[in-house]
Amino acid sequence: MPTLSQVPISTVHLFPQLDRLLIKLLRSLTPEEWAEPTIARLWKVKDIAAHLLDGNIRMLSMSRDGFFGEQPDAINSYQDLVNYLNQLNADWVKATRRMSPPVLVELLELTGQQCSEYLTTLDLMAPALFSVAWAGEQQSANWFHVAREYTEKWHHQQQIREAVGKPGLMTRELFYPFIDTFMRGLPHAYRDTTAAPGTTIKVTITTDIGGDWYLVRTDDQWQLRNEATTTPEAEVDIAPEIAWKLFTKGLSPDKARAQIDIKGDEALGETVLSMVAVMA
Repeated sequence: MPTLSQVPISTVHLFPQLDRLLIKLLRSLTPEEWAEPTIARLWKVKDIAAHLLDGNIRMLSMSRDGFFGEQPDAINSYQDLVNYLNQLNADWVKATRRMSPPVLVELLELTGQQCSEYLTTLDLMAPALFSVAWAGEQQSANWFHVAREYTEKWHHQQQIREAVGKPGLMTRELFYPFIDTFMRGLPHAYRDTTAAPGTTIKVTITTDIGGDWYLVRTDDQWQLRNEATTTPEAEVDIAPEIAWKLFTKGLSPDKARAQIDIKGDEALGETVLSMVAVMA
C-alpha cells in the first residue's frame, strides 16, 4: 500500500477532524439556527446536515458494502447523471425533514466514524468505484475519489457555518487540500479553449491558506502543473472566501468577477470562473 507521501492529495486523516468539528457545531445550534437559510438556495441548515448524512450512508452502503439499492435509468450524458443525483438528493432531504436534529446528529456521528474507519482500508492508488466526473475523468484513483468526498464534507459544513455566523474551516490544514482538489478540475474546464502550445495561465488562491497552480497548453490538451517555465499569459487571483463559493455554484461568475483580479489576457483568465467542482 502506498505511503501518504506517494498520494498526490492526502485527505483520509482529515475526515475524523472534519466530522468532530461538524458534530460540535451542530450540537451548539439553537432551533432557530437549524432553520436558517443557506447559500444552497432551497436548503436550510438542517437540510444540509441531512445531505451530509446521506453522503455517509451512500459511502458505507455502496463503497463498503457493495449495495446499490435503486438503479438509475439510462445515463447517457453528464447532465443525465446530474439530474439523477439531484433527484436522489431532493428525495432524501424531503424524507429526513421528519427527523429531529438530535437524531440527525447521532446518526451523523455514528456513520461518520464508520466512514473514517472504512477509508483507512483503501488502497489509495487503486481504481475507485466512482470517477470524479467534474474533472472529466472516466476512471479515477481512490485518492482522488476520497479527496472529492472530502471537498463535499468541507464545503457543506462551510455552508452551515456561514449561515449561522460561526467561524469557518479556513485554515491551511483543512482548506488547502480542499482547494487543491478543486484545481484538478481546471484542465477539464478549459477543454474547449484553444491556445498556442506553451500558453500558461497562473491561478492563485490568495493568503497563506491558498497557493499557486499553473495551467499549461501542450500540443493537444491543457495540463495542470506546480510551476511555470514561461511567463503566464493570464494571472487570476481569487480570495479563498470567494473561491469556495464560486466553484460550488454558491456564487455566480458574474457576481464573483468584480471581486477577482485578472492580469494579462482577460478572456483567457475568465474561463477559470466557469469551473464547477461539484456535480451540478
